[in-house]
Amino acid sequence: MQPVYVTAAAQCLPGPPIGNEAMADHIGRLSPEAERFGRLTLRQNRIRTRHYAIRSDGSSDWTVAKLAGQAVRSLIDGAEVARGRIGFLATATTQNDLMVPGLASGVHADSGLPPLEIASLQSVCASSVMALKAAALQVAAGEHQAAIVVGAEFSSRYFRPEHYRGTDTVQADGTLPGDAEFLRWTLSDGAAALMIEDRPAAHGLSLRIDWISLRSFADRFAPCMTGGAVHGTDGALTPWSLVEGGSAAAAKAGAFQLRQDVDALYRMLPVWMGEFMRLTDEGRIDPDAVDWFLCHFSAHSLREEMARLATKAGCMIPEERWFTNLYDKGNVGAAALFLLIDDLMRSARLEPGQRILCAVPESGQCIMAFAGLTVVGDKQ
Repeated sequence: MQPVYVTAAAQCLPGPPIGNEAMADHIGRLSPEAERFGRLTLRQNRIRTRHYAIRSDGSSDWTVAKLAGQAVRSLIDGAEVARGRIGFLATATTQNDLMVPGLASGVHADSGLPPLEIASLQSVCASSVMALKAAALQVAAGEHQAAIVVGAEFSSRYFRPEHYRGTDTVQADGTLPGDAEFLRWTLSDGAAALMIEDRPAAHGLSLRIDWISLRSFADRFAPCMTGGAVHGTDGALTPWSLVEGGSAAAAKAGAFQLRQDVDALYRMLPVWMGEFMRLTDEGRIDPDAVDWFLCHFSAHSLREEMARLATKAGCMIPEERWFTNLYDKGNVGAAALFLLIDDLMRSARLEPGQRILCAVPESGQCIMAFAGLTVVGDKQ
């Protein structure tokens, strides 16, 4: 297997940054009580601004495929690689625009690329690492000289009041169940893409991909972040397609709302930390040797708990080495890791030889993903 490198990165963030004071007007107002819950959520996640692909009236010119396609076009325009060398495209998202076909087909159609091999990866945040590993292995095996990996999300299309009103989930005071309301004030939109090649860029810095690890713990946990199911009183999930009464009954029952069990999320933290410790014991991770820690987390409160557990376990990476953009760009799910990599590469803070550790915990049904990178090339 030959070495592979991230040689370029790009992103697409739709619309202007939306501050906290403008959030309710942009995604729509449900009730004063819902907005009170929203302010509490914002104090927990500490996100100050984010981007939405919807306008304040709920209309949009975007789709997930178009967001990803714009990131891919920007990537190609800024990269050194010729289009003819790009032979593979892998996409990552939580929810595609369509049930059929896959996202990669839509992104390929929007990208302007000629015929090539594609792969559509769908999970939640960790789908980014699934797509990254698929692309890296393709290039490492010599199947392709260059590949593109892109993550994209369009969560705000599910947050307008009309998506909830008339459903059984809206309570008498106009609020939603906490697991739905939390995501409404946390998730945002955007896309980011990476170029993966069998050689470093001729100019500037590249990131050598040293290793990638991803593990599912779905054998231990029920689904935590869900969409497309009706929640029973006993906690059981019924897929929308099996709801008696058809899709209309499923919609009324709230099947098409994004939900996240925050209590279950925190029960996953020790498992995620255990995976960190396993890789440390195996020698893949050396906390003292990490120069930049790119950890995707959905809220500042989660970051604090992760830091507490790492400190207790004696493997804490000093917080001055943590690089994050959560507070200014929000939680962009499957695009988050690639946004972090792009922002770090543009920051002028990288030096040849530095080591980067990427971490993506996913609450969908408990996944933990890591990647180790090394900065190579000449700084310009």
